[in-house]
Amino acid sequence: MLSYLCWSGHQCNSLPLAGRAGQLASFKANTLAAAWTGVQRQEVVCKRLDDNSIVQNNYCDPDSKPPENQRTCNTEPCPPEWFIGDWLECSKTCDGGMRTRAVLCIRKIGPSEEETLDYSGCLTHRPIEKEPCNNQSCPPQWVALDWSECTPKCGPGFKHRIVLCKSSDLSKTFPATQCSEESKPPVRIRCSLGRCPPPRWVAGDWGQCSAQCGLGQQMRTVQCLSYTGQASSDCPETSRPPSMQQCESKCDSTPISSTEECKDVNKVAYCPLVLKFKFCSRAYFRQMCCKTCQGH
Repeated sequence: MLSYLCWSGHQCNSLPLAGRAGQLASFKANTLAAAWTGVQRQEVVCKRLDDNSIVQNNYCDPDSKPPENQRTCNTEPCPPEWFIGDWLECSKTCDGGMRTRAVLCIRKIGPSEEETLDYSGCLTHRPIEKEPCNNQSCPPQWVALDWSECTPKCGPGFKHRIVLCKSSDLSKTFPATQCSEESKPPVRIRCSLGRCPPPRWVAGDWGQCSAQCGLGQQMRTVQCLSYTGQASSDCPETSRPPSMQQCESKCDSTPISSTEECKDVNKVAYCPLVLKFKFCSRAYFRQMCCKTCQGH
């Protein structure tokens, strides 16, 4: 026969039916959460009187079923605890970096609410927020020095620079074979400082006059040179400076003594013309063409 079990655990009135509704006297905790205020509920079950085993509710009188009671539990404030976030990416891939994570002191105040406290609110040891990472040495790397000036000074040219294989802290230089050839920066690039000036005529100094006395000729070199000083054939002939000009040397007016040999100076080619045009009367021409002018 089935009968009730009362709240206190005593037997209730027995019925000629299969049994009566009963309830378990002790509380069964059904806490919403362990860290904030929750609720405990009583369960009401139908039990056999002879062996106290639980059976289906239809064996008990439904009209005599007691109400299910409940009460609050864990009403005291939740203790603060540390919230620890995931580690962020290391600041360096090698040669020692640092990584950080969020560390907060929080307290739950509801199923979905929490508040952040000062670090002193958590009584346990504070977890670390940063630590070293990736302490392995970095491989050698290419280091490029500054570019040189563009050469030549005009027109298309090149800039050059030195590229070294260095340690990651730049303190050591390694053979180039220890750095990746595929990642090596260029050591030469094209450049231009504008259009070059055209070739020009360059004249040298005048040489000595060919005549030691009177009229003669003097020469100089005239070259067509590029902006680099190389010989060129692109200078216009119309602007070429003269390479020869007439000159005149001052003559000594001292008359030739009778003891000196009378002769034409350096066998000047124009002495016959001096005679022809009757210039022998002039002291300069008479001295230069002494032999030709003799007797005239």
